[in-house]
Amino acid sequence: MNALAPLRHAPFRFLLAGRTINSIGNAVAPVALAFAVLDLTGSPSDLGLVVGTRVSVNVLFVLFGGALADRMPKHHLMVGASIAAAVTQAAVAALVLSGAATIPWLIVLSAVNGMVSALALPASSSIVPQLIPADIRQQANALNRLFFNGAYIVGAPLGGILVAGVGPGWGIAVDAAAFALSAIAFALLRIPTPAPAAPAPGQSASAEAGTGPRPDLAPEEGSAPVRSSIFADLRGGWTEFRSRTWLWVVVAGFGVINACLSGGMYVLGPVVADDTVGRRAWGFVLAAQTVGMVLGAVVAMRIKVVRLLLFGVVCTIFEVLPMLTLGIAPHLGLLLAAAFLAGLGIEQFAVAWETTMQEHVPADKLARVYSYDMVGSFVAIPVGQVLAGPIAGAVGVEPTLVGAAALIGLAVAGMLAGRDVRNLRHHRPTSPEPAAAVMEESAR
Repeated sequence: MNALAPLRHAPFRFLLAGRTINSIGNAVAPVALAFAVLDLTGSPSDLGLVVGTRVSVNVLFVLFGGALADRMPKHHLMVGASIAAAVTQAAVAALVLSGAATIPWLIVLSAVNGMVSALALPASSSIVPQLIPADIRQQANALNRLFFNGAYIVGAPLGGILVAGVGPGWGIAVDAAAFALSAIAFALLRIPTPAPAAPAPGQSASAEAGTGPRPDLAPEEGSAPVRSSIFADLRGGWTEFRSRTWLWVVVAGFGVINACLSGGMYVLGPVVADDTVGRRAWGFVLAAQTVGMVLGAVVAMRIKVVRLLLFGVVCTIFEVLPMLTLGIAPHLGLLLAAAFLAGLGIEQFAVAWETTMQEHVPADKLARVYSYDMVGSFVAIPVGQVLAGPIAGAVGVEPTLVGAAALIGLAVAGMLAGRDVRNLRHHRPTSPEPAAAVMEESAR
């Protein structure tokens, strides 16, 4: 299988371009915003308020984003959200550059930006099955991850250069421009029209067409669904989510893992680095993790296993290594190796997870299921960051990190204890599905 086969499909190329441009801007923005707030008041508490507001609103609205994405053309939602995000970031940039920025205004605009970002997230993840045949979706998901990680490798240093060279306001302006460019890419994206199936011998074309919507198509490609309230849609998404044991077991396990990693790597990690390898070396450790993720995405393109989800979950055990190394033996060489292996392993899971969800969740409910997955992931991150400091203050940094490693190991064991996680099979079609085989552009 050609790892670059998804790039032959024009709609996927536009999706990849839009998401990559977005990712570069989103890598620049946190660096620029942090220094904009610190230049304004010098208060870490104010920075926490601005950043925390965006995350909180993002979590609150991502469920509604999933419901909306299953009710309307996903690429239209992505265009609208990107334009709205460009406007909010342009407003922030204008306030910072003009010297008129205040903390209340930054909090309000961050909240709006978090909301519109949440509305687009499930759509951009769940649209892949509409663009790519099933037999190359694993490669498409790996390419998405490869470009996402590559964008952050480029974007984070670019943010630092912009802040140091021309000021944080221009860094935020770059993020606004990135959202505008991604809106153009998403606007050029056209959902492929499915090819009509050839009638069987002795069967009329009208009989072959059937009377109901295709089960493998999202609502915009099938017949018009009966509209329900958005809250009814959310309940339907929850029913779909909890009805699949493998799904909620993995999301629950990763809630624990994300809390441990966010607190361990991004709160306690710098504390340990300050006392041992130093700040510059810690930057190299984080870079090694990113390099592992990039290489991991390349490896994931070529993995061929029947139990893809099982393979991905097993690979998450490498996340134990950075926690243990920080807690027991924080030497630079060991930290570099541990971070690299953790990055390599987590990408195997990320690609396996995306592919499994797209394969086993009905297309007309996929965005809502994605949104519940995202809530489970996003909520755990600030929880881990908030709890890491007090726990370390009570029991010590080393025991906290070792305990986090143990919790990650238990979470992986808990996921593997689920029979559905171990036995779920990955189907590898040998030819493209009719729903994505004909790349005829619709006039949407």
